[in-house]
Amino acid sequence: MPAAAKIRAVVVDDQMTMRTLVRSALQQIGMTDIRDFPGPTDALPSLKAQAAHVIFSDYNMPDMDGLKFLEAVRTDPTTKSTAFILLTGRADKELVQMAAKLGANNYMVKPFTVATLKQKLEQVFGVLS
Repeated sequence: MPAAAKIRAVVVDDQMTMRTLVRSALQQIGMTDIRDFPGPTDALPSLKAQAAHVIFSDYNMPDMDGLKFLEAVRTDPTTKSTAFILLTGRADKELVQMAAKLGANNYMVKPFTVATLKQKLEQVFGVLS
């Protein structure tokens, strides 16, 4: 049973409000090591320099969408084993299937609750203490 406080998270979303909401939800479940970035091009160098356990990434971003970011994470040896949870405003089956095919560990539809975020994390890491 992993302690939430030991999980290092990265939040990538082009909207500051959403990054703040995800950060707040993660803090409410006990996570303390949280970095956030406005886009994948900012996040990738940081992920290579300092590993994370989980990435929460928006799907719809201007420079690189969440699926392309997921591909970049999965093809890089330094980040390929990092858990990846896709955040999306659309829960269509095709997007979810594509994310799973590319190696996403889970997905979350916006808006979400703290309980939903915790459930999605626990589906990846097991029950959090």
